[in-house]
Amino acid sequence: MQFIKKTSSRERFIGLLFKITLAVIIILAAVFLLNKIDFPAPKKIIEKTIPNENFKIVK
Repeated sequence: MQFIKKTSSRERFIGLLFKITLAVIIILAAVFLLNKIDFPAPKKIIEKTIPNENFKIVK
């Protein structure tokens, strides 16, 4: 008697769907946790004057 492995595409589909769902949940959780972190805003105002001689007219 020869061994025959019975595989169904349904089991592979369910496994793939589970992996995709798990990846989406992990990404959403990472975005949510990064959104909770309060990053400080820069306090120093950056001002740089650009001389007019650097501008070139392009036609």
